[in-house]
Amino acid sequence: MPGPLYKAAAIVGAAEANEIGFLKTPITALQLHIEAIKNLSEQTGVAISRIEGVFSTGWSTELCEHLGIKPKYIDTTSVGGCSFEMHVHHAMAAIHAGIIDIALVSHGENGHSANKIGGRGASNYARGAGALSPGVEMSMAYGLGSAPSNYAHAMVRHMHRYGTKREDYAHIAKVTRDWATLNPRAAMYSKEKHPFGGPITVEQVEESRVIAWPLTILHCCMVTDHGGAVLVTSPKVAASLNTKPVWLAGAGESMGHGNMLEMDDFTATSAGRSSQAAYTMAGLGPSDMEMALIYDSFTITAAITAEMLGLAAPGEGHTLWKDGHAAPGGKLPINTNGGGLSFNHSGMYGMPLLIEAYRQLSGTAEDGINGDTGKQTSARTCVVNGTGGSLSTTGTLVLVADD
Repeated sequence: MPGPLYKAAAIVGAAEANEIGFLKTPITALQLHIEAIKNLSEQTGVAISRIEGVFSTGWSTELCEHLGIKPKYIDTTSVGGCSFEMHVHHAMAAIHAGIIDIALVSHGENGHSANKIGGRGASNYARGAGALSPGVEMSMAYGLGSAPSNYAHAMVRHMHRYGTKREDYAHIAKVTRDWATLNPRAAMYSKEKHPFGGPITVEQVEESRVIAWPLTILHCCMVTDHGGAVLVTSPKVAASLNTKPVWLAGAGESMGHGNMLEMDDFTATSAGRSSQAAYTMAGLGPSDMEMALIYDSFTITAAITAEMLGLAAPGEGHTLWKDGHAAPGGKLPINTNGGGLSFNHSGMYGMPLLIEAYRQLSGTAEDGINGDTGKQTSARTCVVNGTGGSLSTTGTLVLVADD
């Protein structure tokens, strides 16, 4: 039975910045935000002046100044790539409480351009404390010094526990690239768009250069530029718009650790808890999901998360891709935009998950810009899961199409 927040709010629009990916002309994170918000306003017909709540990873007050608005509700939750799923959760609660009716969730991150124009200097833990926190300094002694090395540990443990091989996870990269070749906005859409774009094989994934064993470069996400925004509204506002609403049926969030050395089990994440909360709120379960948008910073992230979401048994997450279920034409399409592995990954990937979920469930994935024939699915339900930190925090949403 659904909970009291079931369909308390809807996503009524989703838009991206004018250009995304490996941009030749450097761009600022702020510009990516503003372009996406402007495009979202034009798409929905909702004037920027009507926005009552602003949700972003620390940008909210600056965005409000640039947009010329003074919101009733401000959220700056920043816990990694799942922050945006949490923003939607918080917006739904604020709308249900009657505090606001229209919420903007925005993200802009110039992961690629920052290397050209600066802005990625080392951050201090505290004044006089040096470039790294004590937790990071402690972790480095055990080989946990960067995202690839952290996730490599998780993959090794998963392989050891379940007897899988690296090749099993390579199917995730291959199938995800298949989806990217149906999406002209994907960074790896074709060789014409990027020298390393176009279809890939499992063998190519395995033979690509090693980044942190057992992860090769094609097991890892890209670092690109991306700006995106979604609008979350009350049912009353949703009914007044021409765009199709996608209903928020359930939401949940959780965390397992901050420092990966404190992770209870390298093969299990807090997505088990956040998804259970979302399923309970929605009155639905894993078997009711017709599509999934899963954070894929690395192939192992997607495999473990699929297991945590109840879409596959422990140790069998990779089979969704290996057996073709997650592929175009499969019974459970996953990461239909091409994922963080082949579509876009600016650093925090949770926003593209929301945008693709909206497009799929609203039937607008084939809008002449965002997809080729075969990208639009017939799914009516979708589970969306973001992951933050090193398999640390998670936010899960259950979304359903309008009746």
